Amino acid sequence: MELAAVYHKADKSCCYALEKNRFLFRIRVKKGDMASVVLHSQDKYLPLSWQDTRQQTVMERVCSDEYSDYYETELHFQVVCLRYFFELTDQNGERVFYSNYKFSKEIVTDTDQMFDCPQNLREEERFLLPEWAKNRVVYQIFPSRFASSRKVADELWYKAPIGHFDNLQGDLRGVIEHLDHLEELGVEVLYMTPIFRANTSHKYDTVDYYQIDPSFGTKEDLKELVAKAHARGMRVLLDGVFNHTSPDFFAFADVMKYQEKSGYLDWYYIEGFPLIRERGKKPNFKCFSYYGGMPKLNLSNPKVQDYCIGVARYWIRECGIDGWRLDVGDEISHVFWKRFRREVKEEKPEALIIGEVWHYAPDFLEGDEWDSVMNYPFKDAVKELLAERSITVSQFASRLGFIRGNVHTDVYPVLLNLIDSHDCPRFLHECGGDVSRLKMAAALQLLSPGMPMIYYGDEYAMEGGKDPDCRRGMVWEESRQNAGAYDWYRRLIRVRKEHPALTAGQLVSLQTEDEKGLLRIVKWDGNEELAVIYNCGTEAAILPEYAGLMELLLEKKFEGRLDAMEAAVLVKRDRKAH
Repeated sequence: MELAAVYHKADKSCCYALEKNRFLFRIRVKKGDMASVVLHSQDKYLPLSWQDTRQQTVMERVCSDEYSDYYETELHFQVVCLRYFFELTDQNGERVFYSNYKFSKEIVTDTDQMFDCPQNLREEERFLLPEWAKNRVVYQIFPSRFASSRKVADELWYKAPIGHFDNLQGDLRGVIEHLDHLEELGVEVLYMTPIFRANTSHKYDTVDYYQIDPSFGTKEDLKELVAKAHARGMRVLLDGVFNHTSPDFFAFADVMKYQEKSGYLDWYYIEGFPLIRERGKKPNFKCFSYYGGMPKLNLSNPKVQDYCIGVARYWIRECGIDGWRLDVGDEISHVFWKRFRREVKEEKPEALIIGEVWHYAPDFLEGDEWDSVMNYPFKDAVKELLAERSITVSQFASRLGFIRGNVHTDVYPVLLNLIDSHDCPRFLHECGGDVSRLKMAAALQLLSPGMPMIYYGDEYAMEGGKDPDCRRGMVWEESRQNAGAYDWYRRLIRVRKEHPALTAGQLVSLQTEDEKGLLRIVKWDGNEELAVIYNCGTEAAILPEYAGLMELLLEKKFEGRLDAMEAAVLVKRDRKAH
């Protein structure tokens, strides 16, 4: 038994309340090491002579990554404080007890030597997430390039490659005019990159947070967009760029004008004067990625905090938006985000807060800062599996297992699962134009738990290289669209919505065959048992054991053959049919 691999902390990562009187316990062990894991628990204060409160609960292995197995169980109880420990039995029959960060060969009887779970404390620290967001389909729009209410010449709109300074005149009214497309596709959440006044096409250099960029429209246009989206059952998220501003933002403009005498020096991180903003030289003030056109705000300053949180509350209150995606969120302090969450949730308890971070970031997901993150580890795993072909399906499953085993179970359904975005090459470009691999990536994305985020145009197999070429004009002209890709996206979303076992069901089994590139996942939700099979290999797979089952994506009986880069959703068991 590998004791060094055993990991459990009696904190919000491994022991937390799911609701009143219902708790989740989690422990991590070496992969393949354990034959069984049992959770022992009892009341801390109630003497056994009064009532024997001791319980033993067999824990289930819920997922695995490359090196670890993750075991979980839920307990229902109502006590002042629960004490608990783990009984670990390995494949050779060796048994140890893990309690209060110590190992023992003997069962633990002294409650002072057990892990501690005060019920009220844990329940008051519950991670409360918007229920509406779980497993919803998200669509990302880059407003200046998605749709224009004005006539734009095709030579400009479909320019490729495209540059930062090409003005395609996209606007909010153009988005409003294409809500039918989003509804038909099956979109449930609309996320737009920044729409406030700025000097660039991307708008990540904000000049005025309280004004819609005039090229996009007006506050009334945003109100109309939100109202019409809500009428269709869609939510709307905006991009909050609070890490940095434009040099033309009033505070930095004051610093540039008055230098050392400016009343806004402590709004930024100024290291000296005169300010160095020349291209090719490192600025002498903190900024995003050493780019002097995006000076970094000092969010440890209470006045800057007041301003940014005021902005966040204003647009929720004035236009009814449903939440924020937070740009460069991991470069801003936890102190600010804790306050941000409190005040945004005060304005709208059901608002969704999503942080931009490109790596695993558990410290932001403890229930007192963000609700979710952009799940770039998911994107990276899909890219390595399908575009680069640098990992096997078992390694891919391990990558997803790490995410599942380490995030809060209620966060998992709201992780923003993407395969591309405005910041990276389109997935089709990464695949060398192979639409079959894009379609497989879409299947992995849309048939999994979480909030799959479709980058505008992927449903039509849009091309585009690295930023800014990934931000081309949306392909509205039918002759430029890939109808097969669009039909595939619609089928995936329809099956996802009609069969909740895919996203909310219990994992029954997960099998991989690296030589064939096969990944098989079986889910059960009490009504249906579904087998989802992905053939990520280069040759057809013969699967006679599934022949005759209903295949939901194609709406016909499965013939037992799955071609390369194809996916199938098969109904193995249907309680409703019996």
